[in-house]
Amino acid sequence: MTCAKVLSSALLFTVGVLLAAGSAGQQTTTPAQSAPKAGKTAAAAKKPAPPAFVPGLEPRAIDILKAASARLAGAKAMAFTAVVSYESPSRLGPPLVYATKSQVTLLRPNKLKVITLGDGPPSEFYYDGKIMMAFAPTENLVAVADAPPTIDAALAAAYDSAAIYFPFADVMVADPYKDIADGLKHAFYVGQSSVVGGTTTDIVAYVTGNVFVQAWIGAEDKLPRRVYAIYLNDRLRLRHVLELSNWELDGNVAADAFASAKAASAARIAFARPDATDAPGMKPQPKAKPAKAQAAKTQ
Repeated sequence: MTCAKVLSSALLFTVGVLLAAGSAGQQTTTPAQSAPKAGKTAAAAKKPAPPAFVPGLEPRAIDILKAASARLAGAKAMAFTAVVSYESPSRLGPPLVYATKSQVTLLRPNKLKVITLGDGPPSEFYYDGKIMMAFAPTENLVAVADAPPTIDAALAAAYDSAAIYFPFADVMVADPYKDIADGLKHAFYVGQSSVVGGTTTDIVAYVTGNVFVQAWIGAEDKLPRRVYAIYLNDRLRLRHVLELSNWELDGNVAADAFASAKAASAARIAFARPDATDAPGMKPQPKAKPAKAQAAKTQ
């Protein structure tokens, strides 16, 4: 027998001895010691499983959304500050965050002023029930167009004709809850926060149309303080956050608040869509089509 075969046989014998010893050592545990205690097994079996989440419309969440909508719809005059932050893909992959800040004043049913500051170029929007003006103060350029007789219609016309859209439009329309309810699929109550907006807020989450929304709404005053949204058809799941502050409802509004002499005297340009594509996240969600219309289209 060669030296290699002797070493191989010795190695196999050693491994066999070690395995046998390990098996013998494991058998020192008695059946009573290895078996689980009956009491613990029974206790584990009795512990109830957490309830499964069932998507739907939770009444508490709906009540909070309706209360906030009613508070906004009931205000004849309104002023607030809106800070909009939204993500946009970077060259490296992870998204960058951009932000704008707007001072908003409106008087129902047909007057609106939005002064938008940085980041980005400043802009001003005026609507007085007859005309609407989009003013670029840095370039001293203004676009002027005839306007429909209500804020809701003016917002729609501004977007359709010139791609002007305010991400906080949902708090300015005549019936905020109707815009949510048209495509509402799921809604549930999350809890309360004492961090957002410097007050106690109720947190609700819901899906309307193709948008997932989480909203922080004042528990006492029913005013929205933060709105977090993700478009579900966006494969990147980019986030859009709206912070609302400095609320003033039914306060005094100056008679000349919805016009600007400087804007009126600026060089005129067409009230039309710009050549550049719309900024990410700065567009309204498409309204859900009525079931009858969809059925007719498929026939």
